[in-house]
Amino acid sequence: MPPLRTLLAVPVALALLALTPAAPSAPTAPTADTVLALLVTRGGAPSAALLSGGRSGTRYAEAGPGISAADHFRAGSITKTFLATVVLQLAAEQRLSLSDPVEKHLPGLVRGAGNDGRALTLRALLTQTSGLYDFTADTGGLVPLTPRQAVRLALTHPPADRGRFAYSNTNYVLLGLVVQQVTGRSFAAEAERRLIAPLGLTGTSFPGSRTSLPSPHGRAYTADGRDVTELDPRVAGAAGELVTTLADLNRFQTALLGGELLPPRRLREMLDTRAAHGLYGMGLFPVKLPCGTKVWGHNGSIPGSFVRTAATVDGRRVLTYRVNTAAVTDPGLEPRLLTAEFCPRTR
Repeated sequence: MPPLRTLLAVPVALALLALTPAAPSAPTAPTADTVLALLVTRGGAPSAALLSGGRSGTRYAEAGPGISAADHFRAGSITKTFLATVVLQLAAEQRLSLSDPVEKHLPGLVRGAGNDGRALTLRALLTQTSGLYDFTADTGGLVPLTPRQAVRLALTHPPADRGRFAYSNTNYVLLGLVVQQVTGRSFAAEAERRLIAPLGLTGTSFPGSRTSLPSPHGRAYTADGRDVTELDPRVAGAAGELVTTLADLNRFQTALLGGELLPPRRLREMLDTRAAHGLYGMGLFPVKLPCGTKVWGHNGSIPGSFVRTAATVDGRRVLTYRVNTAAVTDPGLEPRLLTAEFCPRTR
């Protein structure tokens, strides 16, 4: 998860009135749009865009060529927020319990190298505290795998300390299999039925093995400039295959945090970070900004795309930004952008 950043304000020149210099104006804090441009000029991204929403309406900004507000793009691990919401809905319906061992739903699957599904709960998967090895550490996020292939690869490695936060895509691949076992439908079909269709997220889909992006879309690049617009989403599966738009992600975050998708008890569970020692809830994580505001959301990185969503805990203010490469080379820019958007500005 990317760390937080700040931006120096532009000094204001003194104005002369008669023979007495006026007092200098207070420095003006940077806007999110200003920081967005830095993602291109300093952050190494070919292009960047953001969409923010709140009581004052929505605002779109872009920097760099070949990017637009309506573009479809790959959202990587923001998929986890959708999947966690589905799992929590199933828990609310009493079709599963977060205390269920993985073994109950996927008997015999999680075994080997010291891993044991009888000792792991669904809660541990959701909160990234299972200790399971991240299969993408071996594939680099570049090798298409079936879910069971991904799990088997992870299980060739011993687990980390169970109960400690250790981010692993394997956790959410397993949750995708649990959803399928419980419902008889794929996690993608359940997310479509439960989240995408009811919210009218017409630009959002789970492409499975489809390598192309829906129109309209721009191009996606690796750090060395290679075009990876065509990509097999099975490199990430249930941990990161989502394709979406800026507007759809903002709508989803507003609905989720605003209580439209989960009963209050389950939403509180989603935002409870105690199991992960304050670092992660269930498919969401918090960031406390310098002004004291806490925002909730997730990031997503997949070849050719980096995306970040953030919203106030009530969902009334939300921001999503994206770049068309997998990472920003200046790690300080994201926190600067979030601070510029959510913290009061110097007037």
